[in-house]
Amino acid sequence: MRAEALSHTGLVRPGNEDCFISDVDRGLFAVADGMGGHQAGEVASHLALRALQERLFDGTAGEPLSRLLAAAEFANQTVYRCSLASKERAGMGTTMTAVWIVGSKGFLVHIGDSRAYLLRGGQLQVLTNDHSYVGELVRSGGLTTEEARVHPQRNILTRALGTDGTAAIDSREIEMKRGDRLLLCTDGLYEVIPDQELANIMNRHRELAEAARELLRLALERGGPDNVTVVLALYE
Repeated sequence: MRAEALSHTGLVRPGNEDCFISDVDRGLFAVADGMGGHQAGEVASHLALRALQERLFDGTAGEPLSRLLAAAEFANQTVYRCSLASKERAGMGTTMTAVWIVGSKGFLVHIGDSRAYLLRGGQLQVLTNDHSYVGELVRSGGLTTEEARVHPQRNILTRALGTDGTAAIDSREIEMKRGDRLLLCTDGLYEVIPDQELANIMNRHRELAEAARELLRLALERGGPDNVTVVLALYE
């Protein structure tokens, strides 16, 4: 595999509460977008991804998807316990979207409104559901995708990691094919670049570094209203 990852504070936020993993050697790729005051969002996202890595690669045996899900649940507990231990971090949480490639399969866990996409044969597919107020409205037919992108309540999450002792984490298995490209990103990217445009950029720029730079450049050109994180991985 090959991968490229970039993260930027954007042009409005005072700090970057995003975090990412791009571990080609072990096939683990992830993004997290933290939330909470007093820099607690930054703490939550970093803590969650560190906990995910530590638990996933601690030598425990088992099926890959079960191991990844257990690691995500451990990350939830880690962030939640940290939030209880500090008044300034009370209520902090984070999104988390992670894909672990093992052999010819990808294993995905997801909570929140960061996203994972799969580009195959030039076609871009969203692998995750947004756990957000507007995401629920889109799935129920109450909003169009375009309306959701500019809705004033688009940042209200219905699920997040670390805000409770237990978390409803989505999981799935993906059969990978040679040439597949994965895009993991936070909402600072897809809220300013629609899915079809994401696909066009990825198809136009075959080199991962070029595609990542162009995605970030365009997000900033369009105002950079939020932190932007892009993780691209090529399955060879």
